[in-house]
Amino acid sequence: MSLLNAFKVAGTAMQAQSQRLNTVSSNIANVETAAANPDDVYKPRKVVFQAELQKATLNDPGLAQRVSVKEVIAQDVPARQVYDPKHPLADDQGYVYMPNINPVEEMVDMISASRNYQTNSEVMNTAKALMLKTINMGQ
Repeated sequence: MSLLNAFKVAGTAMQAQSQRLNTVSSNIANVETAAANPDDVYKPRKVVFQAELQKATLNDPGLAQRVSVKEVIAQDVPARQVYDPKHPLADDQGYVYMPNINPVEEMVDMISASRNYQTNSEVMNTAKALMLKTINMGQ
């Protein structure tokens, strides 16, 4: 794999991890979002990645891999029922419906996405340093 392909792979992986971070942030922001019925509750979302090969071009005869977001899926998890008869959205029995999101799991997912982003950034910096050393060798 050429160093330019390393830039492509790491760059697309950084974009995918950025979308993952945004999705996790949305999940965390909606942990305490209340709804009047279980159908209106915020559904936590997860990012599904896929690796794909790009077709060869005239300028670059090799195949380059890239990472992309295949889809962002809303998880089908049941809502939490919280008994709070004084809440303005409480139903006839006094229940309010909340998203079934575990903030600890979301924080772990956020740390993982952040570390993956950082690792891909280091890959790009290493490839850049290798290219500069190669150029300097030719002088």
